[in-house]
Amino acid sequence: MLPRRIQALAETGRRCVAVDAGDYHALALTDEGEVYGWGHGFASGHGNDLRTPQPQRLAALAGERVKLVSARGSSSCAVTENGELYTWGCSGFNLGHGVDSPQQTPKRVEALRRAKVKVATAAICDTHTLVADKDGVVWGFGKRAALGLGDAVPPWVSQPTPIPTTRAHPSVSCQ
Repeated sequence: MLPRRIQALAETGRRCVAVDAGDYHALALTDEGEVYGWGHGFASGHGNDLRTPQPQRLAALAGERVKLVSARGSSSCAVTENGELYTWGCSGFNLGHGVDSPQQTPKRVEALRRAKVKVATAAICDTHTLVADKDGVVWGFGKRAALGLGDAVPPWVSQPTPIPTTRAHPSVSCQ
């Protein structure tokens, strides 16, 4: 019932610079841009639906230097210093991969890459994900109504879509 140090993270020798947590999982970001995940299911990012009781480095992000992590519900995302967005978890359309199926490990959102979008920041939740690029354009995918796009059919936006009524503050940058 009292806060205590997470020994497995302390033993890495790295300093944690950010943490976030969903319903049954958590993420930690180190000063070296490494991401550690633990908890239940796909959202922890280790490629299975099993419980990961101790923080473990996400192998799928090895070689990437991550600058931001976000976790909500049963979904997670990470933004790299190169402006790439990776998502994973049990949800579907809020991951931005164009399909309504779980993603067991971090996977780059290719539609943003193809559009040459450099992601500055991102936030994920159970039903949708919002991304701001380095130019202040806000992109979204997931539940249409949660993105402010109305209740049209289909109710989900499966690919990253610019949100025309929203802009990010100019101080948001990839640097």
